[in-house]
Amino acid sequence: MQNPFNPSPPAQEPLLEVRDLKTQFKTNAGIIRAVNGVSFTVHKGETIGIVGESGSGKSVTALSVMRLIDQPGRIEGGNIFFNSKQFGRIDMPQISSKDMRKIRGNEISMIFQEPMSSLNPVYTCGDQVMESILLHQEVSRKVARQRTIELFERVKLPMPASIFTSYPHQISGGQKQRVMIAMALSCNPQLLIADEPTTALDVTVQSNILKLFAEIRHELDTSLIFITHDLSVIAEIADRVLVMYQGKIVEEGGVWDIFANPKHPYTKGLLACRPRLDMKLKVLPTVADFMGVNEEGTLVEKESGKYRSVGEALLYNVQSQSEIDAQHQAFLKKKPILEAQNLCTYYSTRGSWFSRNKEVIKAVDNVSFKVYPGETLGLVGESGCGKTTLGRTLLRLIEPTAGEIFFEGRSINKLPEKEMRRLRRQIQIVFQDPYASLNPRHAIGKAIMEPMKIHGVLENEKQRRDKVMYLLERVNLKPDYFNRYPHEFSGGQRQRICIARTLALEPKFIVCDESVSALDVSVQAQVLNLLNELKQDFGLTYIFISHDLSVVKFISDRVMVMNNGQLVETGYPEELYENPKDPYTQTLINSIPLGKLEDIRKAQLARKLALRKT
Repeated sequence: MQNPFNPSPPAQEPLLEVRDLKTQFKTNAGIIRAVNGVSFTVHKGETIGIVGESGSGKSVTALSVMRLIDQPGRIEGGNIFFNSKQFGRIDMPQISSKDMRKIRGNEISMIFQEPMSSLNPVYTCGDQVMESILLHQEVSRKVARQRTIELFERVKLPMPASIFTSYPHQISGGQKQRVMIAMALSCNPQLLIADEPTTALDVTVQSNILKLFAEIRHELDTSLIFITHDLSVIAEIADRVLVMYQGKIVEEGGVWDIFANPKHPYTKGLLACRPRLDMKLKVLPTVADFMGVNEEGTLVEKESGKYRSVGEALLYNVQSQSEIDAQHQAFLKKKPILEAQNLCTYYSTRGSWFSRNKEVIKAVDNVSFKVYPGETLGLVGESGCGKTTLGRTLLRLIEPTAGEIFFEGRSINKLPEKEMRRLRRQIQIVFQDPYASLNPRHAIGKAIMEPMKIHGVLENEKQRRDKVMYLLERVNLKPDYFNRYPHEFSGGQRQRICIARTLALEPKFIVCDESVSALDVSVQAQVLNLLNELKQDFGLTYIFISHDLSVVKFISDRVMVMNNGQLVETGYPEELYENPKDPYTQTLINSIPLGKLEDIRKAQLARKLALRKT
């Protein structure tokens, strides 16, 4: 398909020019070249998207531009030219730390991935933004306060004066991200770097943040480097895309070109592995389907790979409607394995420190549903809707306020603690954060064996050890990882370890609570495929909790939508996504970035019109 847009950059000198950048880290295992010869430009008013998996070097590239590389890391070579208002054209690795501090936060600002760790918990949100203004601008505290409130209004924070006096823990994740954006904009920077600013946010919050970035760029004529692991996120916001892999840029081009005609197999893999709303796939394609492994263990392009194009990969894995209908009918012929009847979980909180009045929060409010053996029931909704509380209530990790829970026809509400502990062999949970779920002092083999010992699974240590080896292989990990510790593994590998630990007890029913939300899309695809394989091989039943509707659609046989503690809609994925009955469901679906060429065309035309107006 021909590109209807001119992909060539503007003729003027670039605002930022990176030439042959090399950043490395010295470790006990040797030198790691995190950025290895990267070159690119950013022009005034332009948005560059940098895409790649964790470890590809995209964040280290941004930190190198900001001169924020700490020991044992260092910029080993290359140039970072910047057209500064204060100093003219400079090579930033060569200027003094004092001059760099005048540029950092003033002419170039950065928004980090995790706003809670970037905001100081002992200072109010307003004070932290004011600090940046007072540091770089000669204004009074009164003027700085007024500018901070104006910035909060610009980034569309509700009740800006109230947010000004609030501490980070008192506001939502999306609001904290907006505070960080306000801080980054406080000095009207020429260049804004956003490092994974929407990762793990609800789709509706993500959609609003992306719109906010687009508005800011047009209003302030600010250049933007937007870093993400998800190509579909930047499809509608970026002008050009850099695809990074193992410290290098493997493909670069206009957004339209990258999506319509990707050249590099790694780019094809990233595009193909994202779950889709317009079709039901049996298996998600992965990056490995497009690339092979050379003698050094590096992924490389195959001469005759499994798939040669994204379209071929999707067509090969699409599931027919007749197959889908047959699965639905098969589930309904069985007796439910789990049933919730009028389930309620309420919390009581004080209105304020000195108030005696208590406020009742209805986290789960009169919820009823059934789950059938072998089924995956998706549970979707925004943060705070009650979905995690519901999942934990079903396992009685949180005691219900009212209602009844049945497992295999037996009420479990009032089971004694000893019986409930025995029952938990059959009903397990996989949590969102695999690192927090594993004891950092225990090797993973011990972590998987521990629940087997507690529940008396198998007769001796040798049998348990053999089973751990089998489970590690089953979740695509090497048996010789047995004596390694959690910090030695990637996020995706840690999640596989948690899944292996869950399988060690031979459960029938598993609650997966946001178990792929923080993973790269390529790793996410591998874990989702693994969960489906294990469901078939071990006869498992899942409740799959997520805020990502595209993920839920891929893995679920039925979907429940939750809002304010209540189920607002339940149905088969195909029907629910094509014809949602509840306005809340419609809002969630409309907020998903699809990365379609038609959407890219509309977004690029809108940007061109906005530039003409300015």
